[in-house]
Amino acid sequence: MLHPKMKHTYVGIDSHKDTHTAVFIDCFFEKLGEISFQNLPSLFHEFLENAEKYKVDGTSFLFGLEDVSMYGRTLTTFLQSNRQQVKHVGALLVALERKHSNTLQKTDSVDAECAARVLLSKFSELPEPVGHDKYTVLRNLVVRRVFIIKNNVALKNSLHNLLMYNYPNYRDFFGNIDCKTSLAFYSKFPSPGTLKNVTHDELTTFLYATSQGKINETKAHEILDSLQNTTVEHQEIRDEMIQSTIRQIRFNLDEIKHIEKMMDSFLVEFDCTLTTMTGISTATAAHLLSCIGDVRRFSSAAKLARYSGVAPITYASGKKDLQFANQRGNRELNSLFFDLAVRISACVGPKRTVLNPFFYEYYQKKLSEGKTKRQALKCVQRRLINIIWGMLTHKKVYLNPEMYQEPKKEKTESEKQETS
Repeated sequence: MLHPKMKHTYVGIDSHKDTHTAVFIDCFFEKLGEISFQNLPSLFHEFLENAEKYKVDGTSFLFGLEDVSMYGRTLTTFLQSNRQQVKHVGALLVALERKHSNTLQKTDSVDAECAARVLLSKFSELPEPVGHDKYTVLRNLVVRRVFIIKNNVALKNSLHNLLMYNYPNYRDFFGNIDCKTSLAFYSKFPSPGTLKNVTHDELTTFLYATSQGKINETKAHEILDSLQNTTVEHQEIRDEMIQSTIRQIRFNLDEIKHIEKMMDSFLVEFDCTLTTMTGISTATAAHLLSCIGDVRRFSSAAKLARYSGVAPITYASGKKDLQFANQRGNRELNSLFFDLAVRISACVGPKRTVLNPFFYEYYQKKLSEGKTKRQALKCVQRRLINIIWGMLTHKKVYLNPEMYQEPKKEKTESEKQETS
């Protein structure tokens, strides 16, 4: 009776933008041949035909691709549609195999052979690529939104530097430099010289209209009374740079809103219920899904916790049994769970409103047990993973507890005497 590993011819493929390199080995790690072909779907049938001459008699092909989501995605889809078995060989496993083989060179041929060797030695452990079309599209939306947000941060930093020359005390005018009223003000009045003939009433009317009645005449008086004549040579060019930066910021803010609308409509494809939890917006839900992928990959919440690097690592030897924070895992997903844990277990607003009493009390309980804030948040992360895994697996909605305000501490007798 043949061993299961003897039933396949193993093909490691190193995929790139222009060309792919495939190396064939048998079950004894012997190299059988190599094929390089262009990354053109019209040539994939020819590749399969040429591969037949390297197939061991009585075996079937088992393909291992280092990349199944970018440059190798089209080839992966083609092979699966032609009833070929495909496995995903991670880039880290290929690098480790190359290191263990004591290979000094790094070429496409070497990487492809290392992928084939990993495929042979770990073929029962490697995952099969799942249909990632909708997850790939969602990932593209998430990456695009993050890119625009980072671009806006750079633009806001640039705007800070530009305003310093014209309004040294500009931070006293508005709380946020990118709020609607702030952008409208600096776009129309990029320097004190543009406010020279503006009256208090006119500025009050402008601020009242742009802020939808939230800013009154007090702010107008504050701005006009604090003005200093900072007009310098070529001031009009400085003004135009500020206005140009603001136009870019406004465009990016509109693009972010547009992408979030696309995310909201596209999440219907996933039958996602994550947004039913207070603290998870459409953008956060899309980001979580794009990192987790198909939740069926994780048979339990514990596996998702290990994948995200939330579950601790155990080092045990004899009577010693220690646990340490996991620095591996998907760091992007780990950061998402951490931010969500902070958001959902904190008090927000001037009235110290608790968004989720369940997580707030759970967080306070862990602090009372002697855990540090970081350790308590790690516990909240782990509890969140259990709930989110269950919501994604069973398509259940989250029932939010009623919000309440943190109870005020009663004053002591000494404090009452001081206030009186």
